[in-house]
Amino acid sequence: MTYSLEVEDVNVRFRDHVIIDGLTLRVENDEFVSIVGTSGCGKTTLLRTIGGLLPQAQVGRMTLHGTELRTPEPRATMVFQHFGLFPWKTVEQNIRYGLDVQGRSNGMDARVEQLLDVMSLTAARDKYPYQLSGGMKQRVGIARALCLEPELLLLDEPLSAVDAITREIMQREVLGIIERETRTALLVTHDLDEAIIMSDRIIVLGGPPARVVLDVRSPMPRPRDIDSVRSHPDYIPLRSQLWDSLQSGRVAA
Repeated sequence: MTYSLEVEDVNVRFRDHVIIDGLTLRVENDEFVSIVGTSGCGKTTLLRTIGGLLPQAQVGRMTLHGTELRTPEPRATMVFQHFGLFPWKTVEQNIRYGLDVQGRSNGMDARVEQLLDVMSLTAARDKYPYQLSGGMKQRVGIARALCLEPELLLLDEPLSAVDAITREIMQREVLGIIERETRTALLVTHDLDEAIIMSDRIIVLGGPPARVVLDVRSPMPRPRDIDSVRSHPDYIPLRSQLWDSLQSGRVAA
């Protein structure tokens, strides 16, 4: 089996607090994996550690296609919960930002145009973040990450700050993008339904310190869409299994 991401015996400690203790997980090439768990169990800390944002706090080994991950780098791009857009840049400039930093803007116009189109942002390309809705801001954040064509997409609750209708629309859009782009992705979410809809595999974390309580593969193969997933006979049993695992992880912590 070919793994894209391998996390081996990773530990994260802040002062006297152990957040992650000897955690190991593997993600296959082009696999979409969701991580769920109760608040404070270490989900976001794990994602930020993989993204190289907490190098001083960790021990252990993480590799992406066999090459070690230690610091933030273009191969593993993160989409944050609260957009992280530059207010003084337009939609197009925000999407291009990573390319500009890396000196890769030349020859990437077609890629930027493709993402503006896919994200339904073409008409808003010259607008600034204050002129955008929450859903549009999040689309810009996702487009900026995808523009770098990363090997690994790290999603830190990217849809939690939008309303329920926008969230479902965005879930459909992200599903379509992942299908087209065939990216390896790791999503942190509190939403069990979102995890089931989006994922090839779901990992339940208990803690702190964070540990794997359940690692289950979705019985619903790609291509997935929201309506077919919700009507699948395994949907309710899988949701119940995830809920029970969350409760057992909370009790053990």
